[in-house]
Amino acid sequence: MNPAMRVGDILVEPLAAAGATEGRTRIRELLDAVGLPADAAGRYPREFSGGQRQRIAIARALALDPSVIICDEPTSALDVTTQARVLTLLQDIQRGTGVAYLFISHDLGVVHEVSDSIAVLHRGRIVEMGKAHRVATNPEHPYTRKLQMAAPVADPKKQRLRRAERLELTTEELSSPGSRS
Repeated sequence: MNPAMRVGDILVEPLAAAGATEGRTRIRELLDAVGLPADAAGRYPREFSGGQRQRIAIARALALDPSVIICDEPTSALDVTTQARVLTLLQDIQRGTGVAYLFISHDLGVVHEVSDSIAVLHRGRIVEMGKAHRVATNPEHPYTRKLQMAAPVADPKKQRLRRAERLELTTEELSSPGSRS
């Protein structure tokens, strides 16, 4: 987001580029859709928290009523509580609009939360693909297992065991052709 622009101008920019004329009304609708007050339009991005700025980015993505939104690491810089709120917002928007997401993340737990299907890429190739629950909870490929084990767990003992197991997966195991599922 351009820090010199007010949120309203950031949101109206794609509308203006598309020749839309409903500007201010649409800005209020977009802010409402992502749970921000109407007065947010007159403020600068720096006046918002990370989670609120992510909501502004989501509102901008929704401005032209897309059928697909690409979400590239949309929660990676957020704390766990804020991540959960943003994921819930994305799911609510999807239920309300029918928009599809292409969700890109290294956090298999987050991807599992919002996806019906998962494709895991390693070095530019799909190494595992399937229903989200199966891939996230019972991965077959070593790289997918490594992603699964990278997710933090609350129990420090379990976390240490996961870390040790993850580190045992060698580069050779991850890149060998025979490891593909």
